[in-house]
Amino acid sequence: SRAPGPLPVGRARQECRGLARAAVRLDAPALDELLTAVLDRYGLPAAWDEVIMPVLHAVGRKWETAGERYIEVEHLLSWHVSGALRGVTAGRTPAPGAGLALLACVPGETHTLALEALAATLAQQGLPVRMFGAAVPAGALEDAVRRTGPAAVVLWAQSRRTASPVLVARLDAVEWGVRGARRRPVVCVAGPGWAGRQPPGARHLSGLSDAVDTLATL
Repeated sequence: SRAPGPLPVGRARQECRGLARAAVRLDAPALDELLTAVLDRYGLPAAWDEVIMPVLHAVGRKWETAGERYIEVEHLLSWHVSGALRGVTAGRTPAPGAGLALLACVPGETHTLALEALAATLAQQGLPVRMFGAAVPAGALEDAVRRTGPAAVVLWAQSRRTASPVLVARLDAVEWGVRGARRRPVVCVAGPGWAGRQPPGARHLSGLSDAVDTLATL
């Protein structure tokens, strides 16, 4: 069968077009080289917002309209983006005394890259983070909160189907510490699944920069 055609990245940066072409060609070395260059040149938040995320969205739109033809492109690109994000923070040590952020996708949610970008940006700024990844069961999240005592919990939902106000309420009620000095985390929600839904007691994070600014103050 023929290779997939070009991705519709619109009026994006030249780096977007280069990254999209490398993904369509399944050119792994070029993906690594381009991702490293973009992260070095623009820094993580700008590289994510202006280059990486637009290409990921373009791949997703193409996959939705082309059946299975673009799954291999999406998977390869996602794998290399994930590796590049981890590489940015290799060897970083959190600053002492900073509040811990616990990041997790809600149950049933498998999209992790936006949370990986947040985890990498927080770590890059010396903020401690625990990244639990995709589809974390509610009970496991509650246990993790009790065991780590985070300043904040960030729940990512890509779709309204997975966004759960009930989970927010459960985590908002988790306490730890000695009697008389019990503490609770600030529960934050992020991702398009929460659009138009503001669970009571939760803070809505509207993007990577907003999330980093909010979590840095907790």
